[in-house]
Amino acid sequence: MAKKILIVDDDKDLVETLTHAIKMHGYEVARAYSGAEGLRSLLSEKPDLVILDVMMETDTAGFEVSYQIRSTRETSKYRDCKDIPIIMLTAINQVTNSRFSLNEDKSFLPGVNDFLTKPIKFDDLIEKIKRFV
Repeated sequence: MAKKILIVDDDKDLVETLTHAIKMHGYEVARAYSGAEGLRSLLSEKPDLVILDVMMETDTAGFEVSYQIRSTRETSKYRDCKDIPIIMLTAINQVTNSRFSLNEDKSFLPGVNDFLTKPIKFDDLIEKIKRFV
């Protein structure tokens, strides 16, 4: 059975492009176009990995989603999803001209397993997906 990847990004063109590239490598893909939709899809789709954009309906929507997924509260409805790997996508360096790296400041990316900056190199994305699922 193919592993399922959930892509959460408000850029519909990017989501379609990523979907095509990921499916070509044998993965099943679910899509969501906002943080709220991503959280709903997380519960309904039960993905093996989440690809999550930072800036969607708000500049921090991706961070908020990752906090929800990683919550350890007993009342969290995402409690069963807390161990799903997250690859975060960011264009922060393009928007703010600032640069960060997961190696430099892991606390900046709460609960994120890895990240990629936009524009994405598809080979890098597939390599990261293979590392986690």
